[in-house]
Amino acid sequence: MKVLAIIPARAGSKGVPNKNARLLGGKPLIAYSIEQALKSKFIEDIVVSTDSEEIGEMARKFGAQVPFIRPAHLSTDTAKSIDVVVHAVEFLKEQGKIYDGIILLQPTSPFRDVSLVDSAIEQFLSGEIDSLVSVARVPKEYNPHWVYEVNKNGFLSLSTGDKEIISRRQDLPEAFHRDGNIYISSIDVILNKRSFYGEKLGFIETKSEINVNIDTMEDWEEAERLIQMRK
Repeated sequence: MKVLAIIPARAGSKGVPNKNARLLGGKPLIAYSIEQALKSKFIEDIVVSTDSEEIGEMARKFGAQVPFIRPAHLSTDTAKSIDVVVHAVEFLKEQGKIYDGIILLQPTSPFRDVSLVDSAIEQFLSGEIDSLVSVARVPKEYNPHWVYEVNKNGFLSLSTGDKEIISRRQDLPEAFHRDGNIYISSIDVILNKRSFYGEKLGFIETKSEINVNIDTMEDWEEAERLIQMRK
C-alpha cells in the first residue's frame, strides 16, 4: 500500500507569527516533520501544502515535494485541515499519483518520534482499521466521567450525560485525548466522508514525556525549553 505524508504549513499564524518558518533549535519548525517523514520506512512521498513560496523553498531544501501553492481560500484561519488534504489528494490524482493512505503530520508537533510514525502506519496497514489518531492519556482527575458542564438550566451536570458519578477512581474507564502528532486515514474515508475519522478508528498512544503542540507563544517557549533539555 502506498502512503503519502501531507504536511500543512501556511504562512499566516496569529498565535506564533510565521511559526512554520520560525527557527526552533536552529532550523525551521517545518523541518522537524519533514525529517521524521523521510526517516519512515513506510512513507512513499512527502508533500508540503503551503501558500508561501518562502516556506515552499524551505520544504524543498529539507527534502519534501511542493508540487503546488495552496489556494488562498484554503489558507485562512477558518480553513479546515480536511479540505487542505482533499485539495492535495485531488491535485496529485490529476497528476497520476494515487495513494492508499494519507498521514497528516502537523508541524506544530515537532517532537514526534519516527518509531511512533512507523508503528502508527504499520497498525493502519494491518487492514483492521480505516483511520487512526495519536492520543495521550487523560489524567484521572480530568476523566470525562468526573467532568461537569453547565446545562441549559444553569446547573452542573456530568459531561457524559450520566445521572450518577463514578465515585471510585479505580472504576473509571481509560480516557484519551488527541495530541496532534498523527492522523492517518484511507483515501476512501478522506474523499468520500471528507473526514479523517472512519468507522474503524484506531489509536496509538504517545507515551513520550517530550511532547508539545505549538499554538501559542507559551507553547513555543516550552518547545525551546524541551530542545535545550534534549541537548
